[in-house]
Amino acid sequence: MTLNLFDRSALLFLPASNPRAIAKARASAADLVILDLEDAVRPEDKIAARAAAVEAVGSSWPMPVAIRVNGTAAPEHADDLAAVTASNCDLVIMPSIRSAADISALTKPVAAMIETAAAVLDASAITRVCQALIVGTNDLAADLRLPAGAGRGSISYALQHVVLSARAAGIAAFDGVFNRLDDPEGFAAEAAESRALGFDGKTLIHPDQIAPCHAAFAPSAEELDRARRLVAAASGGADRFEGAMVEAMHVAAARRLIARYG
Repeated sequence: MTLNLFDRSALLFLPASNPRAIAKARASAADLVILDLEDAVRPEDKIAARAAAVEAVGSSWPMPVAIRVNGTAAPEHADDLAAVTASNCDLVIMPSIRSAADISALTKPVAAMIETAAAVLDASAITRVCQALIVGTNDLAADLRLPAGAGRGSISYALQHVVLSARAAGIAAFDGVFNRLDDPEGFAAEAAESRALGFDGKTLIHPDQIAPCHAAFAPSAEELDRARRLVAAASGGADRFEGAMVEAMHVAAARRLIARYG
């Protein structure tokens, strides 16, 4: 099964152990919901969370639903994979990937979380066995031993490398979460930076982040109008358009924008 992830900018994480969060996510405008069995779930709740996630994906959802399993080093990993593979989830989220070997045997569509230095360096190989890359910025910063408050500039190479690897493979790439729930301006700025870097969307940790995420990744009215004007003016070769030289690649990009946003 192929799941189109390019048109899904807002990916919402929530603990599979929280039935209220699941109900709220089902009614949200998220483009993809990720039921988490890993970081968001306490150790004593892991088994119950797995059962709840499998039950949740057994019913109808208005959007695709993924399940994030526990990592390969976790004692729950094998049981998570068995349960999730047999479930009706649309996508498996694999955390703490170190190499393509960690996911090459999975039979369901997979999104690989790039959370370690090893995964960043092996990103090109990982793209061959998955449908999307997701940067786990918090874990990546920890793996790189960055000081608290180091900022995203410290991982700029990793972010760009993930996007480059995904684009070269023709798969989607998603930026990591923004932790400060009481800083909507900060979220909006980081989401805008994500789009500028080439990410297809961003992972979220609260439903309140969905609308600003959509806004950050959507084109402005002027950007969309310009795309329409460019397509209308295109002659099939190199053209002078509104003071700039444009070619077929610019027209193709404009058509993609129009196809998604009208």
